Amino acid sequence: MRFDLLLTGGDQELGIRGGRIAAAGAGLPRDARRVVDVTGCLVTPGLIDLHTHVGPGYWGIDPDAVAWRSGVTTWVDAGSAGAFTLAGLRRAAESAAVRIPALLNISAVGLAGRTGECRDLANCDTTLAIDTIQANRDLLVGVKVRIDADTVGDNGVEPLRRGLAAADACGVPVMVHIGTSPPALAEVLDLLRPGDIVTHCASGIATPLGPAIRAAAERGVLLDIGHGSGGFAFDVLEAQLEAGLLPFTVSTDLHARSLHGPAFDLPTTMAKLLAAGMTLPEVVAAATTHPARALGLPGGSLTVGAPADFAIFEVREEPFPVSDAHRQVRISPLRLINRSTYVDGRPLPPKLSAPSPPWIPLTDAQHAALARRDHDIRALLTTPLVDVDGLADQFPRPKPRSS
Repeated sequence: MRFDLLLTGGDQELGIRGGRIAAAGAGLPRDARRVVDVTGCLVTPGLIDLHTHVGPGYWGIDPDAVAWRSGVTTWVDAGSAGAFTLAGLRRAAESAAVRIPALLNISAVGLAGRTGECRDLANCDTTLAIDTIQANRDLLVGVKVRIDADTVGDNGVEPLRRGLAAADACGVPVMVHIGTSPPALAEVLDLLRPGDIVTHCASGIATPLGPAIRAAAERGVLLDIGHGSGGFAFDVLEAQLEAGLLPFTVSTDLHARSLHGPAFDLPTTMAKLLAAGMTLPEVVAAATTHPARALGLPGGSLTVGAPADFAIFEVREEPFPVSDAHRQVRISPLRLINRSTYVDGRPLPPKLSAPSPPWIPLTDAQHAALARRDHDIRALLTTPLVDVDGLADQFPRPKPRSS
């Protein structure tokens, strides 16, 4: 067979045909429309970010403006939309070049505002959530519930009970956001089932360390980083690692504020786990095979028949200072620099992010980071696309796609 694309020089060669991996191994035939030498690079499955916000609303961002420079080909929208607002998220997913599966917010209003979506229990309609999931199985892969004092008010864990009931009826997992109490963290964790996900698992706000988190992990509850603007603390993660509690998945909680720091993107967040003592294979698995398994998603591997979603990274072995959401700094032993990102075997072209919405408060440091990034991307955009990865002359820009 003739390949559309052949990757050579890596740990294994990959032959791409018709948007899927057609062959993998050594000594593949050189009959290909394009051969790309990836010697010295790390080729991973397209990264899967288990917690992002890319739908319309207060927190949403354009994933395509970050995907091409970060290696993330699947962006799980974690509760931006509820039943009332799902149509807007569907439009965003269908117009994106990346894959966007979603978790339905148990609150029908979703994240149209900053917080408070579960204070009115009338919005947490279990029957409506079930009907919405059943009617949108191509898009929805789980349920999201945010549980913290600001979000639920006096309703405690009742929104979570309703989210679990909807998820149980539809055979999908729940992702629960933890934050400031009440309700108490143990009360939240004790309700979760095997396969459910607790995001912000190393939060310095909720300080999730103790018998409840261990018991949850031991019965199969999955721990997700969910960095965001305030959901990750080095000292908490380091204590969890010392106790043998490794995060199952690493995600960014990337949204209109954390995009500009302290999360920035998934490779930067992955470097923070390296700085805390995890190995590179552990961290790559937490961003590829593990999130695919958690939500039953396509991709996450470089096996024959899998979607041809992959990323090419330069592994720069040098000290890389990284900070958490509380300004604690650690040093990662290496830095992952994305050189190109492919969805369905086609390279993603560079794209600028939209200006930050006026309702998002950014610090001076975040404004400076945004200015530097925009300057660098604008400089790149003045060069032909072929210079990005040598393939733009062979393939057209990716067509908009859904998940």
